[in-house]
Amino acid sequence: MDASILYGRQIVLGEKDLEGLNNLRVKPALVVGKRGVICQRCGQTTSLKLARLPTGKYYCPNCLLLGRLTSADQLYNLPEPHLFERQKNSLTWQGQLSKYQEECSAQLQTVVKHGGKHLLWAVTGAGKTEMLFETINWALKTGKRVGLASPRVDVCNELFPRLQVAFAKTPMILLHGHAKETYRYTQLVVATTHQLLRFYQAFDLLIIDEVDAFPFVDDPGLHYAANNALIPGGTLVYLTATPSRKLLTAVKKKELSVSYLPLRFHGYLLPTINLVAVAKLRSQLNEGILNSKIKKILLRWQEEGYQFLVFVPRIALLKPVYQAIANLLKPELKGQTVYANDSQRIEKVAKMRAQEYRYLVTTTILERGVTFSGINIMVLAADDSNFSTAALVQIAGRAGRNKARPTGDVYFFCQDYTRTVKAACKQIKFLNRKGKKLKQDE
Repeated sequence: MDASILYGRQIVLGEKDLEGLNNLRVKPALVVGKRGVICQRCGQTTSLKLARLPTGKYYCPNCLLLGRLTSADQLYNLPEPHLFERQKNSLTWQGQLSKYQEECSAQLQTVVKHGGKHLLWAVTGAGKTEMLFETINWALKTGKRVGLASPRVDVCNELFPRLQVAFAKTPMILLHGHAKETYRYTQLVVATTHQLLRFYQAFDLLIIDEVDAFPFVDDPGLHYAANNALIPGGTLVYLTATPSRKLLTAVKKKELSVSYLPLRFHGYLLPTINLVAVAKLRSQLNEGILNSKIKKILLRWQEEGYQFLVFVPRIALLKPVYQAIANLLKPELKGQTVYANDSQRIEKVAKMRAQEYRYLVTTTILERGVTFSGINIMVLAADDSNFSTAALVQIAGRAGRNKARPTGDVYFFCQDYTRTVKAACKQIKFLNRKGKKLKQDE
């Protein structure tokens, strides 16, 4: 077995795999105590009763997604050796940062050189990825290993080709449940946060994009994995446009340093939300009926020629809403539905990006991390409990991300103006006030 597969990793091996491997670090996959079973991969504790198997052994139910661990398993690891070919300059990106992006980039570089935890809080469309490039470049040039993770497969799929262009000479790999490439040892790793469960003290710099997104935000096992994957003294960077209360509390307590950018990369403010009240909206949507106000906007978008996303709160609404839109618009305007467990999800997003589709009817799976040029946004039943404030802000932020069309339509249709909807509107207005002030102070 190639030893490099274990550098900075923690995985289960069979007896044949162990042949020829030296200096292995070994630990039990599960630690069984009087109060419960502690998993050494995800760090979570399960009661003895819930973890017990019919054989009398124990397992961890919390990280089954990456394969079952039992009390009979061992986790094997080899220390990260940093066997990378150093380059004078790894960055092949030819773009240019704005004044404010450069300030955030410089702050980030300072943090990484000293180690610790940092929050990069920037509005959707601020160019967070580009602000990372110089920091990643410094880390690669100095022989460090870099990981960039996100909770969402779609985000990883969008980030990877951009990093391939920005660091064309650097070996890198994309890791997620649908990835086709077999794992290999690389200096730069792009992965879903679940994949971090397979790493141990691997990264000098670990960046978590969309840190407030499901499932990372509320999963203690994934937070444990992120900290576990970091080399002692390394740097953990959180990226988001909608930080959680927990993150903001950590900033106030000075447990987390922060960089803040309230302007988008092209200098424009966030598109404002147009709220539209519709009585009996939910029952109409369930029956595949579109209100006249919704129809009027869709017909206007049809004539204007821009692509659009229609968000619905539940999978059950995808088909009736899609069918109603398809019946309303011209047959040549192709569209599709997409959701988290859609087997063709990646292909459909790619076709939308290639403009083979004019529109997608989607759940919150496309709320963040995916960029389409010149897009318009519609949210149906925005007052549904499945839409959080952060999700609504992220959804609104899909519009206006292109320099050629830095604005865009954003419509939220509701039966009631709930606290969540009001909070989303309030947050965007707050960010735009900050952005206006920044521009006025130039």
